[in-house]
Amino acid sequence: MLNLQEEIMQVETFNIKGPLLITPKVFADERGHFFESFSKQLFALNGIDFEFVQDNQSLSQKGTLRGLHFQAPPFDQGKLVRVSRGTVIDIIIDIRKSSPTYGQNITVELSDTNFKQLWVPPGFAHGFSVLENNTIFQYKCTNYYNKTSEGGLLYNDSQLGLNWQVSNPIVSEKDLLLPKFKDFNSPFN
Repeated sequence: MLNLQEEIMQVETFNIKGPLLITPKVFADERGHFFESFSKQLFALNGIDFEFVQDNQSLSQKGTLRGLHFQAPPFDQGKLVRVSRGTVIDIIIDIRKSSPTYGQNITVELSDTNFKQLWVPPGFAHGFSVLENNTIFQYKCTNYYNKTSEGGLLYNDSQLGLNWQVSNPIVSEKDLLLPKFKDFNSPFN
């Protein structure tokens, strides 16, 4: 009997508990390609047993940096993120106070050619930098957006030591006002 999961996707874990890197099996021929980007059943078998209630999409130009963002409880969100056009450096920070990996990060490249998806559980700050013009970034979210629960961390905080792989990033004024990690009081216990 074939293992359906291995036929459809590869799931990788990290040294930080919770996030997953998902690489779907891509079926390609002279017509193009096809892959299954989401399967509730297979994701649930890998611990992503959430209901997704909102899909978001952004279009960004090369050098754009978005993040590091999160939503605080009770409006916290898990996010399944991927790139449908272009390439990004995606970074998440563990902001769960009780986690042994609190303050540590994971960096992955997501692109329209590697087809990888990143599961970002609640309790992580998330951001990405854009390496190609007209990059389309997609998010499946487990909770609705709530403005009053927005939070974040300053993307260029030297304590975090993040490599966004862009020089002189294009950052929103709002993101430039986010706190440094040393001044941050995480709402995730």
